[in-house]
Amino acid sequence: MAQIVNSWCVLAVRDLQVSTNYYVDILGFRKEPIDAYGWSFLSRDKFRVMLGECRNERPVSELGDHSYFAYWNVEGVDEFYQEIAARGALVTSQPSNKPWGLREFTLRTPDGHRITCGETIAGR
Repeated sequence: MAQIVNSWCVLAVRDLQVSTNYYVDILGFRKEPIDAYGWSFLSRDKFRVMLGECRNERPVSELGDHSYFAYWNVEGVDEFYQEIAARGALVTSQPSNKPWGLREFTLRTPDGHRITCGETIAGR
C-alpha cells in the first residue's frame, strides 16, 4: 500500500534572506543541508518548510483570511510563546484559552503568513 513518508510546506517569500533569518533567528528553525538557488529548506522539530523567493509576486499580507499558513500543535505552548516573543517574533495574540479546548496564540512572518500555535488544555 502506498504511504506518504515525508512532507514539506512550500511558501513564496519576497525576500529570501529576510524570511530565512526570521525562521532561523527568531522561530528557532535550522537550515537543512540542501543547496538550491532561490530556496531555503528549514526545519524545527517535525515541521519542515521550503521558502522560495518570488520578489515580484503579490505579497501574502494583502490576502486577508487567505494568509493563514499553518496550525502548529505545540507541547508547552506558553514556553514556546515566551521563547519566540523574547527573540522578537511578530506575535499578533498572546496565549489564551479558547472555548474549543485549546490554548492558542498567533504569529505572522515578515511576508504576512499567519501561523496559529495551540495546545490542548489539560483535563479536556
